[in-house]
Amino acid sequence: MRLLTGGYLGISVLTLVAVVLFRDDPSVVNDAVWVRGTIVAVSALATFAFAVGTSRGSRRAYLRLRIISAVMVVAIVVIIALPGLFPVWMKIEQGVCGLVLLGVVAIANGRHLRSLFATR
Repeated sequence: MRLLTGGYLGISVLTLVAVVLFRDDPSVVNDAVWVRGTIVAVSALATFAFAVGTSRGSRRAYLRLRIISAVMVVAIVVIIALPGLFPVWMKIEQGVCGLVLLGVVAIANGRHLRSLFATR
């Protein structure tokens, strides 16, 4: 999971760099892209931190990882489905992030990790 969340963080940071580089082109970067890019980068950092905490045995980090990864997947589906608000490049980037996060959701909610963090 740390590899997946690290990849999500890397993609998110690169996206934010692209947003900064192309900030003067309104067809590529609009206000929605700025807001979404920032939110995704912050959530990716939190997701990575929760994955690290989970790998160290923290139940709180595990719960937070399960919540944030599922919420972000739902948000990504909405972003991709909304017509016109986001440019195509951002929808593709969000789709890639969504696929990575689906892996996180699958692992975090899988039988193995749930049994490790089951309340005893």
